[in-house]
Amino acid sequence: MTSALAHIQSLPSWLVGRVAARGRALVAGALAAEGLKLAHHAVLAATAEHGPVAQADLGRLLGIDPKDLVGLLNHLEGAGLVLRAPDPADRRKNAVTLTAAGAAVLTRCAALAETANAQFLSPLTPAEREQLTTLLTRIHEAP
Repeated sequence: MTSALAHIQSLPSWLVGRVAARGRALVAGALAAEGLKLAHHAVLAATAEHGPVAQADLGRLLGIDPKDLVGLLNHLEGAGLVLRAPDPADRRKNAVTLTAAGAAVLTRCAALAETANAQFLSPLTPAEREQLTTLLTRIHEAP
């Protein structure tokens, strides 16, 4: 007879949660070398892709609470990685733009995240890594 704990720990949802926590911890540890957290990296990436972007739109795009986003942007702006300026389309809003220093940090963060993910997936063969990514993407995109 399987114990109740063993049953819970065998559920795919439990396993995915534990594996995700390990992956996040590895990437977070790697990004700490740049003095950033996972959310900072996401803000830099979204700003690079969509910027200049209204601060409110950036928050909606990333699903970050406006108060939390202000703190993230304060940190990034203080480090010279983004600029906030009145949005030319609507002067009541702030537009966020990536600086050259921010682009350089984003490039370094991407490399750090890739290295951390390679370590994370090291128990798998290249084919298994691809299969895992395909299956996780299918689950993630399911209605």
